[in-house]
Amino acid sequence: MSIDDRLAELGHTLPEAAAPVAAYVPAVEAGGLLHVSGQLPFLDGQLMAGRCGEDRDEAYGAQAAEKCGLMLLAQIKKALGSLDRVERIVKLGVFVNSAATFTAQPKVANGASELMVAVFGDAGKHARSAVGVPVLPLGAVVEVDAVVAIKA
Repeated sequence: MSIDDRLAELGHTLPEAAAPVAAYVPAVEAGGLLHVSGQLPFLDGQLMAGRCGEDRDEAYGAQAAEKCGLMLLAQIKKALGSLDRVERIVKLGVFVNSAATFTAQPKVANGASELMVAVFGDAGKHARSAVGVPVLPLGAVVEVDAVVAIKA
């Protein structure tokens, strides 16, 4: 089964890969790895904004992390031509716009992590950072970047 078929089976449709909003490129391939720039979450074309522990809860953050994961997949597909070229998700970096008292960043990050495992199986299991930050670009609630091992 192709990864596109797996996504459809899971009920996911990839968004259009977002264009950069500053002076960077969405993905760089080097040394058998694809480094994907941080991606923001969109739901029905609208940025998912806010701060966990203030005006957004853990569930909203986890949903936003999953949407970031879908945007990562869209960027990977655009860069590689096919998600079937993914050998393994190596690492995710998850940044959560958090109030000072919010400490559930790992649970928010699971939104992206669980998506990768659902899509790629064991090859979706990865190392990860989940970090609380006081603000993210455009007021996003979550941002996720990735390092992906690719098949030749």
